[in-house]
Amino acid sequence: MKRWIAAVVLFLLFACSDARRVVVGSKNFTEQMILGEMLAQLLEVHDVPVDRRLNLGSSFICHNALVNGSLDLYVEYTGTALASILGESVLHDPGDVLERVRTAYWERFHLSWGVPLGFNNTYAMAMRPKQARALGIRRISELKAHESVIRLGSGHEFLEREDGFWDLTKAYGLEFVVPPRGMELGLIYQALTGEQVDLVAGNSTDGLIDKFGLVVLEDDLKFFPPYDAVPVYRTDAVEAYPKLQTVLDLIGGQIEELTMRRLNREVDIEGRKLQEVVREFISTRGWN
Repeated sequence: MKRWIAAVVLFLLFACSDARRVVVGSKNFTEQMILGEMLAQLLEVHDVPVDRRLNLGSSFICHNALVNGSLDLYVEYTGTALASILGESVLHDPGDVLERVRTAYWERFHLSWGVPLGFNNTYAMAMRPKQARALGIRRISELKAHESVIRLGSGHEFLEREDGFWDLTKAYGLEFVVPPRGMELGLIYQALTGEQVDLVAGNSTDGLIDKFGLVVLEDDLKFFPPYDAVPVYRTDAVEAYPKLQTVLDLIGGQIEELTMRRLNREVDIEGRKLQEVVREFISTRGWN
């Protein structure tokens, strides 16, 4: 039944066009939509017809869409793929993680991984600076002394992942008295600054970390694996449009962590239109 539904979706996506279009997707937060729009604009620069399916949802939604052919391309993070999609034990060497997910994705799903974009968007456990100073918390392990009062807020996915809340608390021996509060990712910093929660599981490239001067706690046990951002794609899309590979090679290794945080900040804090931010970035790199 599921395969039949997937076949119908594919037919509807492509039946109304004379030629196949490359379908670019993204998860449902700013960074992902920036990266998806960047890939889409670069493909259009190279005369590749594109359909955008941005802001789709979680890793699982994007992955399943890629597997069933509703998507051709989106950016995933290596640690997320390893722990959440593949359900495998955490590895800590970036090269080992990339090689493992690349091999497993091909064997299980016949999907390919491109070249890492150049930044590691790891989890960032962040607190308000005043509270962090008052409690003397600089490392995740130091939460232990305050687990009776600390209120955690995070995206829903973090509460379900292999590399998320439950294994994090096991690794650090934490037993929060107040149950974690799940919410949309876009609301976690609002909840933190509004003192509805005391600790959030954000991302290291979030522009709002700088805006609010938040304290990112040191992962002193090195619990979190690397989360290198890498395009994942269907090989039949490259076969249909070889210039897709040209775009993937062009963008590989070209986005540093500070650059990604700046792009996020321009959209989230400065209120600039995402498409304009991406277009300007592509222009400054001479990719247009």
